[in-house]
Amino acid sequence: MADVDSMRLIATAATIAIGVIAPAIAIGMIGAAGLNGISRNPEATSKIQTNMILAIAFAEALGIYALVVALILKFT
Repeated sequence: MADVDSMRLIATAATIAIGVIAPAIAIGMIGAAGLNGISRNPEATSKIQTNMILAIAFAEALGIYALVVALILKFT
């Protein structure tokens, strides 16, 4: 029984670790590209910022999906 619990915890940790890396990189790239665009064209700040926040929300949703899968692995 201890082996099953140990493997479940390892699977949970791996799911969270791998599932959060991609959204973190995506959010960093989105932020860098948004700031670069704003610095090149300050008049378009509101349009760039709106699209940037929407893209960050979609990237963050992927991290939340990884959290949900990890919780399912942990508690089932």
